[in-house]
Parts: sequence; structure tokens; C-alpha cells
Amino acid sequence: MRSGAPGPLCLALDSAGSACSAAIAVGGNVLAVESMACLHGQAEKLMPMIDTVMRQAGLPPVALDLVVTTVGPGSFTGIRAGIAAARGIALAANARLVGVTSFDAVAAGSAAPGREHSGFLLVTLESRREDFFVQIFDRVRDRVGEPTAVAPSTLLDMVNAAVGEAPLLIAGDAAQRALSILTRRPHIDILESPVPLAIGALRAAIHCLQSGGSGEAARPLYLRAPDATPSGGRTEAPGGRE
Repeated sequence: MRSGAPGPLCLALDSAGSACSAAIAVGGNVLAVESMACLHGQAEKLMPMIDTVMRQAGLPPVALDLVVTTVGPGSFTGIRAGIAAARGIALAANARLVGVTSFDAVAAGSAAPGREHSGFLLVTLESRREDFFVQIFDRVRDRVGEPTAVAPSTLLDMVNAAVGEAPLLIAGDAAQRALSILTRRPHIDILESPVPLAIGALRAAIHCLQSGGSGEAARPLYLRAPDATPSGGRTEAPGGRE
């Protein structure tokens, strides 16, 4: 952190999912944010967004202390674009680079002031296929299980096995679709007006660092093999979605 600053100057990026966003903040105080729905073309849209928030904040990229990016799961292209941009900016600014899963970014955004919820949190992300990418968090937004891909036909059983009949909040870009499957559960709610994932990623990274953690490396999180595989078998690396 720069000497005398009230907190680290942070740039946070998200281009992994169904939207693209960038935010800049000093500590937890957001100075500027840009966000738009973006199913395709993340690489083209992200850099102008970064330029916009830096200009709105009146700060040069070389002043950055921390660069945060979501690492998926999500679009192969979007994940690669976000991580590549974050690595390049962090290198140029001599800033720290931290990766945050899209699950953790959604969870951190849902835990902001005014969004308190006494039950468990189910983060549901679109896979652009029939299934969901999901992860469950407890009442203080600690992870309950590992991230996974779940078919709609097994989502209800998976949730019931994990949390029983406890109150459940659903969040993420697949929340409405998941809610239609889980309507038979009692005490269920959906997060309205979610914050951009860049802000959620920023909050998750700062909370981790302030709690004494070192932060995660900016490595892609893929939950399934890519659509195209070499003849004769699956690829070795798991994949997300294109």
C-alpha cells in the first residue's frame, strides 16, 4: 500500500460470466464502477471499461496497489480475457494480483450492508447449458461445499441434503432459473438487484487480506471439460463454458 493512503488502491475486474464489470476503490470505498450485460465479446468490452473507471477516479493505473479478477467458472473466453488483463495491469503497476472465484464474488456482494440474511446462500451461475454451476455458503458466507455442476433434476435433492429446511437465499445469474426448481422448499428467497461482480470480487479479496490471508492466485476455475475434445478421449484440463 502506498505510504499515507487510507487503504489499498484496488482495481477489480469481472468478465467470466453473463456480465462484464470493472470497479476501482480505495480500501472498501468504491470510487467508480462500470457494468454491462455481456454474453460475448468480453475481451473487447473490458479494457474500455477499465479505462473509464480509472479516468472517473482520476487516477493512473501505475498508482494501483491491488488488482483483483474473477477466475470463473464461466466463459472460457471471458475468464482468459479477465485474467490476462489483470496480469498485464498488475505487472505494469507493480501491484499485487489476487484471483476470486465468481462464487465468492457473489457471496461477498450478497453480504453487503442492507443485504443481511439469516439462512444459507446458494450461489447459482449459468453454464449456458442445461445444468447449473453451484456452491453453498453458510450464514457467515463461509463455503459449505465445493463448487460443482448440477443438473436441474438433482438440484433440489442436492440442496435439501446440504441444508435441510433451513432458510435459503439464492443469488447469481442463474438465480431465477434455480428458484423455479426450488419453489417447493420452505423459507426461500432470491437476492434482488445484485451488485456487479467486480465489486463482489473486490470485497472478497479485501476481506481475505484484512483477515490475514494471502489471497488466491489468478488461475482459471473450470468445472467441466471443453466442448471440443481430441478424438479418442477427453482433454486433461477441466473446462467451463465458451
